[in-house]
Amino acid sequence: MKSTDLIAVSTFRSTADAQIAKGILDEEGIESMIRSDNAGGMYPAIDEAELLVRLEDLQKAGGALQRRHRRSRTDKS
Repeated sequence: MKSTDLIAVSTFRSTADAQIAKGILDEEGIESMIRSDNAGGMYPAIDEAELLVRLEDLQKAGGALQRRHRRSRTDKS
């Protein structure tokens, strides 16, 4: 997968959060990758991360993440 062929489905406050979301997409069979730059770990406070998918998977990926988010919110109620 080349990063020029990808689009951000979501942006996360940390790489760890992006990895969790990537796992959700993996379960759905959607290829994804995380793009993050925190200067090689020197600046962890700027650890924002984007979860990238192919354009043709964007809608499916967004739906999978929304379903999981809704499910986790109802589990807490």
